[in-house]
Amino acid sequence: TDLMFSNITETSFSVSWTKPKSIVTEFKVTYTNTVTGESGSMSVDSQLSHVLLSKLSAGSTYDITVSSVLETLESEPITASVTTVPDSPTELKVVNITDTKALLVWKPSQAKVDTPNVTITVTLSGSTVEHQLRGLHRSSLYMVKITSQVNRLQSSPVSTTFTTGSAPETNLAASPQFSLTPGERDGQYMSFVSADFTTSQLPHPFPTDCSEVQVNGMKESGVAEIYPEGKDGEPVWVYCDMETDGGGWTVFQRRMDGSTDFFRSWRDYSKGFGLLSGEFWLGNDILYTLTSRTPMSLRIDLRSGNDTAFAHYANFNVSSEANHYVIELSGYFGTAGDSMKYHNGRPFSTIDKDPNTLSIHCTKAYMGGWWYKNCYMANLNGLYASYSDNKGVVWIDWKGKDASLPFTEMKLRPSYISQMILTTPTTQG
Repeated sequence: TDLMFSNITETSFSVSWTKPKSIVTEFKVTYTNTVTGESGSMSVDSQLSHVLLSKLSAGSTYDITVSSVLETLESEPITASVTTVPDSPTELKVVNITDTKALLVWKPSQAKVDTPNVTITVTLSGSTVEHQLRGLHRSSLYMVKITSQVNRLQSSPVSTTFTTGSAPETNLAASPQFSLTPGERDGQYMSFVSADFTTSQLPHPFPTDCSEVQVNGMKESGVAEIYPEGKDGEPVWVYCDMETDGGGWTVFQRRMDGSTDFFRSWRDYSKGFGLLSGEFWLGNDILYTLTSRTPMSLRIDLRSGNDTAFAHYANFNVSSEANHYVIELSGYFGTAGDSMKYHNGRPFSTIDKDPNTLSIHCTKAYMGGWWYKNCYMANLNGLYASYSDNKGVVWIDWKGKDASLPFTEMKLRPSYISQMILTTPTTQG
């Protein structure tokens, strides 16, 4: 069957497939860089149907083939292509700053970037190493970010800030939009990097979560950059739900199609995995940072067919890694039933780390990373579309233990916002 790709980064990605009904001894996976011709292959145990390929080149396209092997016989391979995330531009500097102008200078990414990002302010050739900003406001603080993009894959941004000089007051027009139209030049299609900037006039120049992104003006759900540790911390890309129950939610878990493997290690769950546009876990480290800075509430949206339900917890906290990311929650209301009450006060556990095993190793038994007890009333990181042995994506108080839910989302926002909003039992699909 067709190959599926997930967890795509600059140097790695996961490839998965459906195992054949016939008996095989192993699978053979081959990968080839379409530009350099560099290739490799590996054997995968017949009990597995996925593998992580690493040590790859950023912004490169790879042809992947998978074939079944039975002793000396090898099946016809299935083939697909995937492109890794491009590396970021580096050495971003702002020079020649005046009252209304500034020159951006950077070193472009090593990967060949080739597609414009239409959502940003300035779009430039991928080989460009500088750009003149004009028409800026005097005595204003600006933040500049630059990313590389290949197809729909975008690198992490590099950023810097600068302040324009002062001058005598004059009547200033609104700050202009910079827009360079990409396309063909001399018969060749150009490649691109992207840049954008925002001013300190935003209420929250360094938003710590999606509620502050919403205050800054973002009205539709989508990906945004936040600073969980404040302006001096590292920025993090997150998905913001701006529609459900007043919006402002930072989404930290989504299950929707089974494309991402959630039976993963302690480190994976600590740092996060998956794609913000699809299935993902944002990361326990970020959950600890967000819930330790501001009192948070939790909302869980569930969907099965045409049925929807939600669970809201007025108080939600995740402790540090040293304390095994213990979950604390209270103040339930909703339509799904209070399945998370059973997990209150429990440490997080994964396949390779179970801090407080009771009678059985729940992670191994139910194949997910979670705040298991003995073992669960909710198992939202279980095996997707699994309807046997109670290993599925489960919320017992809503659909029981035998139903595996096709859609779940977990999200948080500051508690004071939830207290201000009159909540209605609606969910986002």
